[in-house]
Amino acid sequence: MSRLFLCEKPSQARDIGAVLGATRKANGCLQGDGVVVTWAFGHLLEQVPPEAYDPALKRWSLDTLPIRPTQWKNTVRKDAGKQFKVIQGLLKQCSEVIVSTDADREGETIGREILDACRYQGRVSRLWLSALDEASIRKALSNIRPGESTWPLYQAGLGRSRADWLVGMNLTRAFSVLAQQQGHQGVLSVGRVQTPTLALVVRRDQKIASFVPKPFWDVVANLQPQGGPFQAKWLPANANWLDEEGRCINQEAARTIAARCQSGQATLASVETLRKREGAPLVMDLGTLQQECSKRFGFGAQQVLDIAQSLYETHKATSYPRTDCRYLPTSMLSEIGAVVTALLHSDEKLSPVIDRLDQTLKSRVWNDSKITAHHGIIPTTAPCRIDRMSEEEFRVYDLIRRHYLAQFLHVHEYDQTDARLDLAGETFVASGRQVRVEGWKALFPRGKGKGQDGDDEEEEASGAQALPPLRQGESCTVVDLLVKDRQTQPPKPFAEGTLISAMKNAARFVTDERLRARLRESAGIGTEATRAGIIEILLKRGFIRKKGRTIVSTPVGQGLIAVLPPQISNPGMTALWEQALDQVAEGTMTLDDFMERQSVLLDKLIEIALQQPQLNLPEALSETCPKCQAKMRKRKSSNGPFWSCSRYPDCDGTKAIMKITRQRHATKQAAKRKGNSR
Repeated sequence: MSRLFLCEKPSQARDIGAVLGATRKANGCLQGDGVVVTWAFGHLLEQVPPEAYDPALKRWSLDTLPIRPTQWKNTVRKDAGKQFKVIQGLLKQCSEVIVSTDADREGETIGREILDACRYQGRVSRLWLSALDEASIRKALSNIRPGESTWPLYQAGLGRSRADWLVGMNLTRAFSVLAQQQGHQGVLSVGRVQTPTLALVVRRDQKIASFVPKPFWDVVANLQPQGGPFQAKWLPANANWLDEEGRCINQEAARTIAARCQSGQATLASVETLRKREGAPLVMDLGTLQQECSKRFGFGAQQVLDIAQSLYETHKATSYPRTDCRYLPTSMLSEIGAVVTALLHSDEKLSPVIDRLDQTLKSRVWNDSKITAHHGIIPTTAPCRIDRMSEEEFRVYDLIRRHYLAQFLHVHEYDQTDARLDLAGETFVASGRQVRVEGWKALFPRGKGKGQDGDDEEEEASGAQALPPLRQGESCTVVDLLVKDRQTQPPKPFAEGTLISAMKNAARFVTDERLRARLRESAGIGTEATRAGIIEILLKRGFIRKKGRTIVSTPVGQGLIAVLPPQISNPGMTALWEQALDQVAEGTMTLDDFMERQSVLLDKLIEIALQQPQLNLPEALSETCPKCQAKMRKRKSSNGPFWSCSRYPDCDGTKAIMKITRQRHATKQAAKRKGNSR
């Protein structure tokens, strides 16, 4: 009898098999002495549709809602039947199964659902991998975990899958049927994670659309002391001239002050300089990596995930990517030398940087209490071939390795100077900084990979000018004094990176105080592994679209959020569900308790849906029934599509679609000719 290693995908099986000595190819597996390695292709099983529970449920109807399976069923994917049978046969022969899928909630579910479907009753253990290089695999093989230690992760995976099914199937049917009754065509897809994500985009777009810019005025003095020129900004003393952000909204006052101070001398009332230290940024988690690559390179979230997965699986260059942690365990301090040596062997151009490293430094990244299921994304201890990476892959890899190397460079130090000046009885302020120790910032030179908004704007906004040497009591000549017309700016539309950030930090977008009190500060929508996919789903379904580097909602997406109950579109509610799933994964809540909560919530959501008076979707059809003037909807017959009254069978009014299309086309062409003749 042999031990069977069950992997998530063939490439993972080859890597593990090579270390185990299981290199003999067989049908759907790799064989070695006393060991067999086999693989899935992601989820081999999928949940069955409602009609598999009851054929009558194939027809969408409000009367059948909510649909709630009493005994959940899975079926083997059509394209996975052959491999499933291979695994099924191997399970009958083995003495122990070592689940070797990705070390996260979904990976656990992929492995365990196969064991359940095959009714496997034998011994189960768990291989927990953080990287796929040989050293990492050997380390994990020497510390195989008992199967029961990760069982709660499977329970959480089942909870996620079943909750998604309940919400998706029931609410999609409810709102699609309601919309069709009012003439709207197509399916209105509703999802536990996709809908609140869409709501974030819609509400941001609404804020931008309704934004009314307000003017304010800055008075800026260009001053010349003995040491060199600098700028100072007027600080109004009269609260009646200020808005809630401290900006001057009285143009007349600003111009009066400017005229009065134009030819005076400014005296430095106070000068304070403090030495400030800035530690290195933490290493990357997936969300931060997606945000940075969106800002620096314009990469999409799914693109970054695919690249990070390739760096992990194909190039063996970086550790497991689907992590939500930016810290490293202290046990990995012993691997610093091996990682740095591997980096140098991979790229000799790093030699000047590596020569400056102090490998004895212990930054805040080393923190056992912050470690979740995985540590942050870092380079592996194995050299890699950067010449085999694409340009995009190298950019992402370079960002990951820079964040690791930054831990071994000294803190960035600068002198922050804040000055107050008296000019004709008015107060002006200036601030600036002088770099004293470049430290880790040498790895991130200014202007390298600028974001779409530009790093210079950020520095200007922070007032980071280089001030000359200043002394209290010193006089400064006013070179000129300007009144600058300003306007408040609307919020920026989401880019993929900033949307990922918003999904990660859903608590920031919750205004309900009771709900906020129940949310962790880190409460998010979805997981590191699923967020990019959710954005792709919303794009595919036409609820959002890309506009340059930004993401905006479509009229259909806006209309859908307008009609959905807040319980399903509120990011905070979904974040609460994720918190509950975390409790299941931690073993502090049972799957039954979680599903009972979902059942109660589902009843409320369906009740709210059925009370909807009118959906008012932007793409609702304008055709009206010739008999009763009700909305019409598209139907199919043996002769093709036609318009039918939405009140059918109470009203049997119809219209031919072709005729209407021709009329519309003729009207369009006539309008076009009329416009061209002007």
